[in-house]
Amino acid sequence: MPDIEQARHWYSQTDAVHNFEHVLRVYHMAERLAKAEGADVEIVRAAALLHDVMDTQPGSLERSNHHLTSAEFAGQVLRTEGWPEERIAAVQHCIRAHRFRDNREPPRTIEAKVLFDADKLDVLGATGIERTIAYAVLTGQPVYTEPSPKFLETGKKEPGEPHSAYHEFLFKLQKIKELLFTSTARCIAEERHAYLAGFFERLIAERKGEC
Repeated sequence: MPDIEQARHWYSQTDAVHNFEHVLRVYHMAERLAKAEGADVEIVRAAALLHDVMDTQPGSLERSNHHLTSAEFAGQVLRTEGWPEERIAAVQHCIRAHRFRDNREPPRTIEAKVLFDADKLDVLGATGIERTIAYAVLTGQPVYTEPSPKFLETGKKEPGEPHSAYHEFLFKLQKIKELLFTSTARCIAEERHAYLAGFFERLIAERKGEC
């Protein structure tokens, strides 16, 4: 079983949004969800430590395929440790199925659902605020710009329209709680979603001088 200190070295080149602090949060949340939902904790722990190991900079082609390359890397690591192939396959499925924007392999097992939920909970709440703003800065986008009517209606931007942190909230983050699989994660998501939504409501009100 890979341990935390071993895994730490695999994330030295990742960006500030998908760094090892993110991995640790997902690891601890996945462990919590696994115990609550009756999942195989060893498979969930291994998948959590390895799920973003081949991640790179936001917006790159490698980033869009990181769930596939991370699954391949996980197989190499676990074979070296002598894991049986069926358990390696279970970990790899968790990793391939965790990506939000890729539904080609949806989570089928409880372990994959646990990893998906743990990873998605990390974009809600106070941590979600921190990560969303960091992502905007990394990609050269503003924290807030008023979305166009077209974006509000269709989710598609006007030519030249920025993709601010608030756009990301509207486009992705506000939908997260409806996409979670486990009852434990959905309960956690309710409070975290309210906190994140409240932040953007307050930000907009302050910009308008309303509070």
